[in-house]
Amino acid sequence: MSSKAIREYDAKLLLAYWLERSPPVAPHATVKTAFSYPTAKVAQISWDPETDSITPDSQLPSWVFTSKLVAKPDQLIKRRGKAGLLALNKTWDEAKPWIAARAGKPQKVESITGTLNNFIVEPFLPHPSNTEYYVCITSQREGDSILFTHEGGVDIGDVDAKALVLNIAVNKPFPTRDTIAATLLTHVPAEKKDTLVDFLIRLYSVYVDLHFAYLEINPLVVLDAVDGGEPQVCYLDMAAKLDQTAESICGPKWALARDLTVYDAAATKAAKITADRGPPMVWPAPFGRDLTKEEAYIQKLDASTGASLKLTVLNAEGRIWTMVAGGGASVVYSDAIAAHGFAHELANYGEYSGAPTEGQTYEYAKTIIDLITRGAPNPEGKILIIGGGIANFTNVAATFKGIIRALKEYKNQLIAHQVKIFVRRGGPNYQEGLKAMRLLGESLGVPIRVFGPDTHITEIVPLALGIDLSSKTSHVPKSVQPNTPPPQADQVAPVPEADQAVGSIHADGERTQVADNIVHFQTKVAEGGRPWFRPFDANTRSFVYGLQPRAIQGMLDFDYSCGRQTPSVAAMIYPFGGHHIQKFYWGTRETLLPVYTSLKEAVAKHADADVVVNFASSRSVYSSTLECLEHEQIKAIALIAEGVPERHAREILWKAKEKGVLIIGPATVGGIKPGCFRIGNSGGMMDNIIASKLYRPGSVGYVSKSGGMSNELNNILSLVTNGTYEGIAIGGDRYPGTTFIDHLLRYEADPECKMLVLLGEVGGIEEYRVIEAVKNGQIKKPIVAWAIGTCAKMFTTEVQFGHAGSMANGEAETADAKNRAMREAGFVVPETFEELPRVLKETYEGLVRAGVVSVKGEVEPPVIPMDYKWAQELGLIRKPAAFISTISDERGQELLYAGMRISDVFREDVGLGGVVSLLWFKRRLPPWATKFIEMVLMLTADHGPAVSGAMNTIVATRAGKDLISSLASGLLTIGSRFGGALDEAAAMFSNARDTGLTPREFVDQARKQNKLISGIGHKIKSVNNPDLRVELVKEYVRKNFPSHSLLDYALAVEKVTTAKKDTLILNVDGCIAVCFVDLLRDSGAFTSDEADEYIKIGTLNGLFVLGRSIGFIGHHLDQKRLRAPLYRHPADDIFINMADVSQPRVLGKMH
Repeated sequence: MSSKAIREYDAKLLLAYWLERSPPVAPHATVKTAFSYPTAKVAQISWDPETDSITPDSQLPSWVFTSKLVAKPDQLIKRRGKAGLLALNKTWDEAKPWIAARAGKPQKVESITGTLNNFIVEPFLPHPSNTEYYVCITSQREGDSILFTHEGGVDIGDVDAKALVLNIAVNKPFPTRDTIAATLLTHVPAEKKDTLVDFLIRLYSVYVDLHFAYLEINPLVVLDAVDGGEPQVCYLDMAAKLDQTAESICGPKWALARDLTVYDAAATKAAKITADRGPPMVWPAPFGRDLTKEEAYIQKLDASTGASLKLTVLNAEGRIWTMVAGGGASVVYSDAIAAHGFAHELANYGEYSGAPTEGQTYEYAKTIIDLITRGAPNPEGKILIIGGGIANFTNVAATFKGIIRALKEYKNQLIAHQVKIFVRRGGPNYQEGLKAMRLLGESLGVPIRVFGPDTHITEIVPLALGIDLSSKTSHVPKSVQPNTPPPQADQVAPVPEADQAVGSIHADGERTQVADNIVHFQTKVAEGGRPWFRPFDANTRSFVYGLQPRAIQGMLDFDYSCGRQTPSVAAMIYPFGGHHIQKFYWGTRETLLPVYTSLKEAVAKHADADVVVNFASSRSVYSSTLECLEHEQIKAIALIAEGVPERHAREILWKAKEKGVLIIGPATVGGIKPGCFRIGNSGGMMDNIIASKLYRPGSVGYVSKSGGMSNELNNILSLVTNGTYEGIAIGGDRYPGTTFIDHLLRYEADPECKMLVLLGEVGGIEEYRVIEAVKNGQIKKPIVAWAIGTCAKMFTTEVQFGHAGSMANGEAETADAKNRAMREAGFVVPETFEELPRVLKETYEGLVRAGVVSVKGEVEPPVIPMDYKWAQELGLIRKPAAFISTISDERGQELLYAGMRISDVFREDVGLGGVVSLLWFKRRLPPWATKFIEMVLMLTADHGPAVSGAMNTIVATRAGKDLISSLASGLLTIGSRFGGALDEAAAMFSNARDTGLTPREFVDQARKQNKLISGIGHKIKSVNNPDLRVELVKEYVRKNFPSHSLLDYALAVEKVTTAKKDTLILNVDGCIAVCFVDLLRDSGAFTSDEADEYIKIGTLNGLFVLGRSIGFIGHHLDQKRLRAPLYRHPADDIFINMADVSQPRVLGKMH
């Protein structure tokens, strides 16, 4: 979404703060007079529906209580005065009840009824009527216009007829003061002209700096000068729109102006911490359409993802609901429903696109299905249309998984409301998606009919509505069966022949090497160039800006299918990654493409490349495109990014026009020249390329705004004509780099293109440029056209469709007006979009009969091997996994620990011990067991700096090593002599008891074998000086364990050993070891074999390693904090004994 209206309150704050601070729009655009900037005196009064109250007095500025006021609703309502929604010259005691009486109440303004919930209050300004002026700044493709008239106010009348206009062209110098005065201020008194010129200069500077898209002030009051000062400028009513896509640039400036503390230090600072100083800009819904809770949720979901998720609830009681993929497709479905007379039953408008994840699709679908199944069931039942065009790169089956989850969740409600579901989709993996939907219908108990791309995109609408169209069309929609096989399932990459396989031995004894399967191409600059009307041909070479391996592979696969001799991609530009080479497939073999950090270097090394496919983000596409325009070699640029600020888009398109560079986009999937060149992901996956016959040229050239609808046109043209000659998606933004007329004039001039197609839409006037070209004879070839968005007239409130530019600002911009005008000009315009295939077929067949088009035999394209990853995703192949993991999984919506969701780990408070039990033992252990694990970790965390592990850590740290290196140094000391006795102790005590040895027999056996008993003995602690750590463990185990037989056995062994020497006690390692064996064997969570296995594979040592890591890290941090120097051990603490030279030595023999 680009141009969006803001509240009058916010518009006035923006002007109040930035009017004197924004940088001048040009060096000479300076203030000449002692201009007095208007002060910021506006207050916002909001109604809280939860408390049914308005903003309390304590939150209002002090001037409200001492001034005469103007109060009015601030909800994008026009002509408030005529609607009786204006309170003038009131005290706060009078204005407050006036607001309270209207707040939260329904109010009808003209034909729209809405709830009043936001008001603006400002000082009342008495003034003579002859001091009122009108000023408005608007933006168009060519530039900005300042409209001014010396008669402002409520009765201004027809502004367009009476206003003086100053046009400021894009990339042209800003006019001088004299030009501004002579053009706009001819009827203004001389004493006010300089002041008004200063104001207009500053106003326009703010307009440009803050990326306004529209700004109207009526009336603008200019009071006479007082006591030799300057005239005072004041603005009363104001309406404004900002370019929302410029939020990344202007967001901090917008927020700063909304921080009330910059105007009044006593103002209450917002408690919520925001990204900028001040609250972010608010984008209110149109009057009469307050956001529902569900709409607000989807809006929030949309803002948090790179995908597009839109929802507008039109009629919550409606029977017909849609869930459509694609901006253009969503409009087409609404059009079809309205065209059949069911607009009053249409419940919602919305779309999901841009490859949302399964989780995001689930949330979107769940929200809509919840709305469908609310309230009492309708006796006629309800309809859900899950529609969409042919996707370019979205995995249809993957997105359907989220929808299927939601449908299953609402099974009973769907049955109760008698919901019938109709599905139509195409694109990557659509067969699996439709199959899953069909099978779901059989198990869900809800009728689901599914259709693929062989059914016209909206042909399911009349079917869903129960309308019989058999007399109008010969094509009957075909429902896809569950076992429909995906096309080209046999196109998985074949195994290379024996003499081609890497490592194969040839007849001459040589082996095939890896590099032998890499294709190298010799390229040269084409002589003579291409005609202006044909920017792409079979020799076109391009640069791809950004790392887009998937798109590039798609372009190369297309090249190969077309029989091109060289790849269409010469190199990639990626400023952040350094120079390197990337490998891609060319058929069954491979080729290498270089990656450069700058376009300058790429241009110097690839003189044959003259196209740039720019995948840079909306934030960097401006600078990267300007860089492209610096090189004369570049003749065409495709801008893929969505959300490009409108001011940037205009500057790009006019700079490109000056240099003769063709711009496609922004916000486009690109375009395609069958048999020659493909921009990025245009045309979708290879199965759609083949199905739509895009590997060879047809005779029909089309231009569309929508990328998804371009795929539909490719599909339709392949079915009813000989296919596409060239197709361009110009993008859905307000200011595309090239428009319909630019491309249609190319097609008109190209003798190979025989027929034209224009798919326009509501909003903008670009279709009228084509109408004019047809009328004046510039375009003579037959042209079939349709403007989508005919449903807009059915809606009672303003609805923003999927594309930024698809909103009518006047009758002429409506889809109906465009279709009517095109039909009157001689275009072939169907009655509805469903009729488009029929009129295309009839027009094409007429050209064939006239001999204009000669039908040629079909060409069999070469088989393109399917990528391994995609084939695996489709379930066509399998391979053994290289690794097996059974303890965790992060692939789904939520991280899993041994099958337990991470949210449940926290919700059930399993603690660290519980996490260890899940990841080490793959099961939940009882609380007493997990608490014991945590106890062990605490007891083993550290044992002072003198032990070998801690000492190693300290020495490594003091040598300047990082945390990981120092920790590893300490951990490497853990073994049978230090810390690693737990496993050995557990094994020795367990084996002794299991073999039936008495404690004394166990001790005697160890003595006879000259073996120390692991877990017995301490250097310091003794019977009379017990280790408190051992005492804590014994106390806990005896109190909480259901059984502690091995601990009892170990204590009996201790009695035998301490009778010999009082320091031969059961130490902490031994105590932990035998208790952990008791836990494994007696908790009931493990079998006997499992318990023994965990003892053997090092689980107990794992506890020591995990616990002692805490201490080692502590020692590392402690030494860093102390800034301890490099450690050198004192020489006097080392006994050095160098062997005498006369002593015999062992010498190595050399053979």
